[in-house]
Amino acid sequence: MSTPTPNKSALERILHAISFEGLAVLLTAPVLSLLMDRSLAHMGALTLAFSTVAMLWNMAFNSLFDRVEGHYGFRRTLSVRVVHALLFEAGLVLMLVPLAAWWLSISLLEALLLDIGLLLFFLPYTLAFNWCYDLLRPRWACRTAQP
Repeated sequence: MSTPTPNKSALERILHAISFEGLAVLLTAPVLSLLMDRSLAHMGALTLAFSTVAMLWNMAFNSLFDRVEGHYGFRRTLSVRVVHALLFEAGLVLMLVPLAAWWLSISLLEALLLDIGLLLFFLPYTLAFNWCYDLLRPRWACRTAQP
């Protein structure tokens, strides 16, 4: 089972990424501030750093994945998408856990647990955000296509 990817302009992809990450920062920074007993500014800066790393990793990883896909010619089946997601998350963990440990002066294990908590948030958040985006996209596209 393979699903086609809708054609999106570079501008739309940038706006999608910024809105996804921006809303995530607005939702997670206050919660993390309360849970970690840190200032909102401190946690806001960390979530913004996480967001920046995640966006850059997303671009780099997907570019590399697209090249590998082009070279080997596989299709994006469910199993390929699962492998894609697992590899993406593994790379993100390798970057974010040390950053969180350093930023918050906590152990790598505590930072890993924090990252697991964020992952548990991001799984349903990603589903909900992209589902809503896909529902709203045709309305937005219709408005921009009208003279």
